[in-house]
Amino acid sequence: MSDSFGSSSKPPSGKNNSGDAKTGATGEFLRDDESITVTNTSGDADESEKTVISAGVTMNRRIAEATKTPPSIMMLEGPAGYVGKQWSIEKSELIIGRSMTSQVFVDDKSVSRSHTKIILKDNDVYVMDLESANKTVVNDEAIPPMTTVKVKDNDTIKTGNVIFKFRERGSLDAHATSHLQEKSERDPLTGAFNKGALALRGQESFKRAKLLKVPISIAVFDIDFFKKINDDPNLGHSGGDYVLKDLVKVISTKLIRADDFLARYGGEEFVVILFGSNLQQAVEIGERLRQTIESHNFVYNGHPVPVTISVGVAAKQPEMSTWEELFAVADTAVYASKRGGRNRVTSA
Repeated sequence: MSDSFGSSSKPPSGKNNSGDAKTGATGEFLRDDESITVTNTSGDADESEKTVISAGVTMNRRIAEATKTPPSIMMLEGPAGYVGKQWSIEKSELIIGRSMTSQVFVDDKSVSRSHTKIILKDNDVYVMDLESANKTVVNDEAIPPMTTVKVKDNDTIKTGNVIFKFRERGSLDAHATSHLQEKSERDPLTGAFNKGALALRGQESFKRAKLLKVPISIAVFDIDFFKKINDDPNLGHSGGDYVLKDLVKVISTKLIRADDFLARYGGEEFVVILFGSNLQQAVEIGERLRQTIESHNFVYNGHPVPVTISVGVAAKQPEMSTWEELFAVADTAVYASKRGGRNRVTSA
């Protein structure tokens, strides 16, 4: 390509973005998120020889956000449902292992209960094999047990048959992965976790509760007569969307504790995992959910929208062996609340 540039095409007309102006190749100013196309001055230039130069506050902001991204590990190979998952390294120590107490839990028999320790010290990251049965391998080389080895960007860490990639602090790839992971786990309308994330968290929490011998309960609830909201000419489906979003906002800001997990299971059906809560505590939480939603003022375009929920609560019992059993019991309790007149809590 020639070193000299020809004329540039101006940004689309009518665009009125704010932000610091930046100078293009021809001396014209670029506003936030605008771009210019620079073409080779030779007569035979084709589309492939055009260069698009972008500038703006948005790109600068994204780069600035990426620089704040903590170091992390991402699973490249491992159990289904976990490949592509990323764990941030923000604490001084993290354990990779098959134990439910591990910060990076890996449900794979080739991984020891406490397999590898990740150590964060002075912005550097080290790995240590915890005398595992199948060793810890960094870049195809097994490391000695109980010895710290510093890792650098894009190093691979193998624990048994499970492979992770390390990404250093400020990695653009890690920032992008974190954004995509968050997006893939969230319901786009309400911001609550989605059904897929619920399935993974539910199974993991159930196993953790069983091994640690701590209680776990869930509350499943439906919005009562939600179809009437969508069918109301003053509200319509946009009004229904408003109710779903505001309901999640209210619950997330007023009722969810640090260890609780709120997910949207279906259209107007939601689930809260209450790790560490027994049945009595779960019923109390379910009642607070019901009362809070009933008393909250839902108003859409000036129209008040009365909203109530029917709640079903269940706690893990000794005879239960899977997350699905626990969920089915709570889901059945929801229907009992509906048959009982709605706007109530039923425990099973």
